[in-house]
Amino acid sequence: MNTQTIAPPGQARAALDDAHVGDIRGALGTIAVGDVAPRRRLSRRLKTLLAILGPGLIVMVGDNDAGAFGTYTQAGQNYGTHLLWTLLLLIPVLYVNQEMVVRLGVVTGVGHARLILERFGKFWGAFSVIDLFLLNALTLVTEFIGVSLACSYLGLPKVPTVIVAAALIVGAAATGSFRRFERLCLALVVGSLLLIPVYLMAHPPIGQMAHDFVVPGMPPGSELSSVMLLIIAIVGTTVAPWQLFFQQSYVIDKRITPRFMGYEKTDLIIGIVIVIVGAAAMMGFSAAAFEGTSAFGHFTDAGGTAAGLGKYVSHTAGTLFAIALLDASIIGAAAVGLSTAYATSDVLDVNHSLHRKVTQAKGFYACFAGLIAVATALVLLPGVPLGTLTSGVQTLAGVLLPSASVFLLLLCNDKAVLGPWVNGAKTNVFTGIVVWVLVLLSVILTASVLFPHLGGGAIIGVLAGGAALGAALGAGLLAQGTRRRRARRREEVYGALLGDEPPAAPAEPRGDRATWRMPPLELLERPVMSIQRKLGLLTLRAYLVLAVGLVVVKLVTVGLG
Repeated sequence: MNTQTIAPPGQARAALDDAHVGDIRGALGTIAVGDVAPRRRLSRRLKTLLAILGPGLIVMVGDNDAGAFGTYTQAGQNYGTHLLWTLLLLIPVLYVNQEMVVRLGVVTGVGHARLILERFGKFWGAFSVIDLFLLNALTLVTEFIGVSLACSYLGLPKVPTVIVAAALIVGAAATGSFRRFERLCLALVVGSLLLIPVYLMAHPPIGQMAHDFVVPGMPPGSELSSVMLLIIAIVGTTVAPWQLFFQQSYVIDKRITPRFMGYEKTDLIIGIVIVIVGAAAMMGFSAAAFEGTSAFGHFTDAGGTAAGLGKYVSHTAGTLFAIALLDASIIGAAAVGLSTAYATSDVLDVNHSLHRKVTQAKGFYACFAGLIAVATALVLLPGVPLGTLTSGVQTLAGVLLPSASVFLLLLCNDKAVLGPWVNGAKTNVFTGIVVWVLVLLSVILTASVLFPHLGGGAIIGVLAGGAALGAALGAGLLAQGTRRRRARRREEVYGALLGDEPPAAPAEPRGDRATWRMPPLELLERPVMSIQRKLGLLTLRAYLVLAVGLVVVKLVTVGLG
């Protein structure tokens, strides 16, 4: 049974699971729960960073999973390095999104799914969890597709190796030792660096890559709908909804408090550097390996990429890529599976922590193991279109991302939840722009599915019209906020002139930001959702249902040739 922990001032007050309170026992160090000493020496700061290191690295390297291997190498094999610029644009999106969930996690002590459920009600909470559960289940299938493709290239028997990989993932999480699990994940993070020697072996054109990284452009002579499908897949695999749920729950499980927020942000930045370097390397070496060959423009799956590297670069390059694919699939499956198990346990209010043994958190581990088992079984079925399914899941993630980002933005502006840690104006403006751009991308995808021969002029028209509409909506929201602030000031001035008592202002959180934590959830009054906000969310939901349906139609069409 979960317990709502009420700790002394300066300590966690909102943890839903008492296993989330105590010493930080990271893979590379420990920080005692009462350790509030300043870190003035560089050696002391480095030791603290090593103890905190983990959540940002794992979520980012887990992001470069089997689906990412397929998506990035597809971009390189089919279009060269022309789509590298998408990675540059996604760097700030990655940081802002994940920084917001880090804040939510360390300040609230409550998982993402539980916060949505408690602050917006069962209707929207159910939507968010159902979306996550279905998308994560499909994503897990792609992770084990990656395992099977790597095994095939390395000459390992498919069925036993996939089963062993699944058992390893479940066993690592179910030891009852958070530190042991994190150490395994950090070992897999080191394994992801195998992509760098593959890049060096392929000798991609560095000058061309540098140009394409900073200068946006579309591949010449390509079919627009297919390129848009791939761009949204790149967005979906780089900034996936599961990352939001996983990192928030994982920083809570690691017992990180606001005092160490800066160290966790550094951990996140290191992870982002690794994920972008890996993604760029995959686009670069797959472009270099396949350019000028009969396979250029004819991507099949990540297994085909390994075979191509072995044929056109060297056998060693193909082997290293396959090992890196296996490594990425395992860490991806662990992170995605835990994301789902954390969210499900949050909503069902059952014990959920890697600090607990299986007997102490049966529902949490059953959900995790069950998802891994189902994904493993589906991959072992014959006739599954591996490449199409892998790219399709990433595209669906990109389409569903605006919905997840909207709830994230609303939670990070909830003063009852974050107190002095709420978003600033710049973060809100940037995140609002990101959400709108993601919606526009899905609109273009929808249009390209309905009208396969849609030209570049029409695309520019959609983008221009969408930008104008977004600017108008933004100006309207800013004007509305300004009117409300002026109305409040007028009421205060008139009240003072008439000798009336000014209206009581909402109580602002006091104390140091480093020690402020969200009060227990049952003490918070649920916010009233305006009609305008409800209509906006319902409109977004209805459109995304339509967009998802059209993506499925497009994927079926591609799968059938």
